This record gives sequence, structure tokens and C-alpha cells, in this order.
Amino acid sequence: MNSKSSTFITTFENKVFENAENCFNDLCIELFQFQVEKNLVYKEYCRLLNCDIARVEHYTKIPFLPISAFKFHELKCDGFEAEAIFSSSGTTGKQTSRHFVNNLETYGKSFNLAFERFYGNVEGYCVLGLLPSYLERQGSSLIYMVNDFIEQSKHEQSGFFLDNQQELFDLLQRLSNNKEKVLLIGVSFALLDFAEQYDLKSNKNLVVMETGGMKGRRKELVREELHSILQKGFSTEKIHSEYGMTELLSQAYSKGNGVFETPPWMKILIREQDDPLQLTRIGQAGVMNIIDLANTGSCAFIQTDDLGKKLDENRFEVLGRQDVSDVRGCNLMVN
Repeated sequence: MNSKSSTFITTFENKVFENAENCFNDLCIELFQFQVEKNLVYKEYCRLLNCDIARVEHYTKIPFLPISAFKFHELKCDGFEAEAIFSSSGTTGKQTSRHFVNNLETYGKSFNLAFERFYGNVEGYCVLGLLPSYLERQGSSLIYMVNDFIEQSKHEQSGFFLDNQQELFDLLQRLSNNKEKVLLIGVSFALLDFAEQYDLKSNKNLVVMETGGMKGRRKELVREELHSILQKGFSTEKIHSEYGMTELLSQAYSKGNGVFETPPWMKILIREQDDPLQLTRIGQAGVMNIIDLANTGSCAFIQTDDLGKKLDENRFEVLGRQDVSDVRGCNLMVN
């Protein structure tokens, strides 16, 4: 990356993580103006929409790039080499998304600050990853994040699990007996397989966090049904959820009931299903647009295929996926 762009991104990222809560709109406009100049794919998209860049003064007026563009283009700002390329999972023959990440340190800062905001320092947990479908392939941003959590936790029992569920059950029992804080983060089908085979005793120190999706392994369930089964198997009142995707460098979290919150540098907007340029009102269902200000080197303004509803300015629900969209690696249950 040339020195001018590098200086901008470094300065901008510092402002994002330190002050996004107070000047979100200003940061959006600043990053939009940078990316519409440096990201040639996004620049062309805005041109085709006849967007008058100089007149965009609020983040609700910024054009959101369809998420499918990550499948067919190298979405990166001109002049930098990607430090990592994350890719989505997908069915055979389907084009997968690729996210060209200019700085893994930025990704690490984003997911660590977000987790700490909602759950405290990850060092206080034994972190267990039940993510077999992700471990079986290369380029997963989720595996990168959970692996970082595992390393930071410094707990000798932290680690990943594939099909060794009896070992996981025995470990969870020991950790419960020792009253240790545990984060079990898993893909929905693997957590469901576990919950149907084992019955854990209640453990108030256990956080069970699903990342969504059956990935073709099992029948899709509505969230209430899935969470009910998991609550029974893990003997817990709440099932937590993580909402993220390959194309993002930030995550939203739910501490139960499917209600998500975002960190200050991430925002969800809901658009009309039949008019991608029209936003809905609070409480009205539609399709989700996402602003992720950690996406400095690619595109921070993304038009997803997920259906959702905002409950207020800071909270939202995910309701499923548009029928016309491909089944994605982080597919969520239809509500």
C-alpha cells in the first residue's frame, strides 16, 4: 500500500476503536470517501448508481455494495497486498466469497474489543471450539478468531474438538466441578448432535454460543426450536449467539432470545425487500445492510441477503435469509 493510504488507514483505525460511539457518522463519511476512490469495484458500483459522492453527508445515504461482489471480485483498496484471504464455506460447485484483509492486527483488535465489551476478558475463560465443518477447510475467519481466543485464554484445556464428543463431555463436567468459566462456541449442527447425546448438569459458569447454520448436515430449525433443544441438553437458561461472516471483520453477539447487539463501529440497517435503496422503520422486517468500519481495506458498506428487524438503534434480530440467495457458510435459522 502506498504511504498516503497506509497513513490514512492507520489513523482511521485508531479513531474507529477509540471514538466510534461519539462520531460514527463522521467516520462513515470519511471511510466512504476513501473507499469510493481507492476501491475500484466499489467506485464503479457507485458510478452506476449515479451517486453524487460530494452530497453524501449521512451514513444512511451511502450506497451498500451487494455481498455477492465478494464472490466475483477482488474487493480491496488500490495499492495494498492482502495479509490474509478469508473464504466462505459453500456447497460443491458454488462460488465462494473471498475477503482480502490488509491487516490481521485490525481484525484481532476488532474481535477482541467486541468480545470484551460483552463478555469481559477472554483470558478468564476456558475456550472450547466445536467447529468441525470449519476445521475441515482452509481460510476460515471464525477459526482464526476462536484460535486467537484459545491462545489468549492460556487455559491448558482450551482447544478445538472435532468428533470426540465424549472427551468434550468429560471435560465440561470436570470444568463444572471446578467452577471454572467456560466458553463453548460451536456450529449449530455440532452443538445439536452433542445435546441430543448427552445431558450436562446445570453450570452457571458455562456460556454456550452458537454460530448458526446446519451447513447441509441436518434439517434447518427455527431458532426457538434449536435453542430449546440446546437449553435442555446443556441445562442452561440461555443460548448465546455470534453473528458474523467472511465479508466482515466485526461480530454482533446475542446473550439469549436471538436479540443481537453490535460494537460501536458496526451498525445494522434494514432495507425494503423490493427496494434496496429504501430503509425500513424500527420494528419493520426487511433485508439487512451492514456497516463495518473495521473493513478499512475492502468495503465497509455491505448489502447482505439476511432478513432482519431492528428493535431499537442498538439491537436487532436475524429472521433468516432471502429465498433467492445462496446457502452461505454462516447460514442462520429461518425464524
